Amino acid sequence: MKMTGAQILCESLVKEGVEVIFGLPGGAVIPLYDTLPQYPQLRHILVRHEQGAAHAADGYARATGKVGVCMATSGPGATNLVTGIANAHLDSVPVVAITGQVVRSLIGKDAFQEVDITGITLPITKHNYLVLEVGSLAKVVKEAFYLARNGRPSPVLIDIPRDVFIEQAEFHYPSKVDLPSSKPTLQGHPTQIKKAAKLINEAQRPLIIAGRGVIISGAYAELKQLAETAQIPVVTTLLGISCFPESHILSFGMLGMHGTAYANMAVEAADLIIAVGMRFGDRATCKVSAFAPHASIVHIDIDPAEIGKNMRVDVPIVGDVKLVLNALNKLIISTEHIDWFQQLDDWRKEHPLTFVRDSEGLPPQFVIRKIYEVTQGEAIIVTGVGQNQMWAAQHYWYNKPNSLISSGGLGAMGFELPAAMGAKIGCPDNIVWCIAGDGGFQMTIQELATIVQEKVAVKIAIINNGYLGMVRQWQQLFYKRRYVATPLAGPDFVKVAEAYGIPGLRVKRKEEVVSAIEQAMEEQGPFLIDFMVEPEENVYPMVPPGAALAEIIEEPGKEVAV
Repeated sequence: MKMTGAQILCESLVKEGVEVIFGLPGGAVIPLYDTLPQYPQLRHILVRHEQGAAHAADGYARATGKVGVCMATSGPGATNLVTGIANAHLDSVPVVAITGQVVRSLIGKDAFQEVDITGITLPITKHNYLVLEVGSLAKVVKEAFYLARNGRPSPVLIDIPRDVFIEQAEFHYPSKVDLPSSKPTLQGHPTQIKKAAKLINEAQRPLIIAGRGVIISGAYAELKQLAETAQIPVVTTLLGISCFPESHILSFGMLGMHGTAYANMAVEAADLIIAVGMRFGDRATCKVSAFAPHASIVHIDIDPAEIGKNMRVDVPIVGDVKLVLNALNKLIISTEHIDWFQQLDDWRKEHPLTFVRDSEGLPPQFVIRKIYEVTQGEAIIVTGVGQNQMWAAQHYWYNKPNSLISSGGLGAMGFELPAAMGAKIGCPDNIVWCIAGDGGFQMTIQELATIVQEKVAVKIAIINNGYLGMVRQWQQLFYKRRYVATPLAGPDFVKVAEAYGIPGLRVKRKEEVVSAIEQAMEEQGPFLIDFMVEPEENVYPMVPPGAALAEIIEEPGKEVAV
């Protein structure tokens, strides 16, 4: 049967199990949008800005484990996707981005709304395609989804000229892909696994650092088995949060620049680090030369390019985390590390994660903790970037697997609202809370219209301190309080929400917090709370730039000059 390129694309998306597409139409993709009504299986979510489409596809993918799909027209539509594509790339999220392009005869001639989007996105995608023959479109889609979801997940972009959407060809969807160079190593090398097991069985002060790779692989049970059998404490990266239950006695929180003091001290004292599905990013390691100075390092990751890139490694193991841990667990001897845990427990008591409770204002940490208590830890939390992100990471306890969604590697402000929308659309039966700063929220605030139109019951908590908070904190601590371009004169967010048709509340006092959260939870649709928190509250603990993990500022008022 002959079909147009637009029909072939839609048929191929259906074959890949796609149910939701986030997009915004334009001239180059009108033929595609004209075809969409023929495919009611494909739910199209009309965003208000293409960046919102990319972030929504990202949030959808993280929450569901499926490939997220976003679409945009050529030129500015395509370039507006770039931030979201880069975000998904750095955080290993499977997204397929589909862009329209000018007709083939005009490519390279600076036609209206023409950009070389494949060239622009080459460094931030696993692969991308410019489809010049309609007959190759089905094969391209098959390969794109395979590449996006297999091995280390990452975005793939498909750029399609307008006339390719219109041209016809025979439709045949391939049953498999033939990409010999793109087959990841899944099983860890047996010799390396034996070496790792020997180090684990002999270690006196072992420590697991778990990252997002555990979540991607679904290796929750295997990680827990390793920790419990060998009695190894577990710390996580920011994106590893919710891969191990934080109420577990072996959980010691997040490490890094804003990690717990006791997690960072554990890294300093450990004699063995088992790094599982993490990439030793600079926010986790801080000063690389001083990281884990007494430890041998076992590094398990599916991407061989990450092993040895940032940190020396004694036992590298390339493979899928779930499969590697399953093999490793068979060689682990039940062990106790009584002295090690005594030391860690002492550190946890001496350096607790606390916040000032007796202030007259509203502490942002108090807000996060109350959201945790009211939701009983059952929500999916989607954060922005900056102080709100760190407070959400520190003061909400994540016992539910895959319950924190945040922009890690790119640190993209504006991620939170569209990503929360995508997560809720993907998991409609889950409670989804968007934790936003007043700065980042305004970057994608237009997606409130999408949330209303699509009846997406996201709950929104704005941590409103009237500043670009994390930048202001650095200016306070390291630039003698020169607050340049960080004070924000924001709008009345409750009125803005009401203008979009979303009910909202403003909260200024501790006594109002719980009832406001409960009211939001009772509302059937979306709800916004503007929490007016203390303006100059800082995120602690904090490792100053250039310092080692152990050189941590624990208390407010202890300022460091760099």
